[in-house]
Amino acid sequence: MNLHIIALFKFNENYLMEAVELFQNLVKETRKEEGCLQYDLVEDKDNKGTFFLIELWESVEHHNRHNGQDHLLDFRKDASRIMESGVEVYKGFKIY
Repeated sequence: MNLHIIALFKFNENYLMEAVELFQNLVKETRKEEGCLQYDLVEDKDNKGTFFLIELWESVEHHNRHNGQDHLLDFRKDASRIMESGVEVYKGFKIY
């Protein structure tokens, strides 16, 4: 069963260019992973510095493997110092 994920990030406005660069590398590398069906970065139209990662994984197991990838671990380390708040993550299965 496919796993849908929405991850919400809020970055300090002084670091938006750096945040986008970090995301670009993360998205590029993640899209190469086995089981990644969608991995898109969206910026909130009304809230500068607020981003969403829209993810679709073939299975929970594929997403679990993603969590151990170096590019994700590097992103977490580098992004944590310029974020305004912690990440909010929502995971679910499509019901309709």
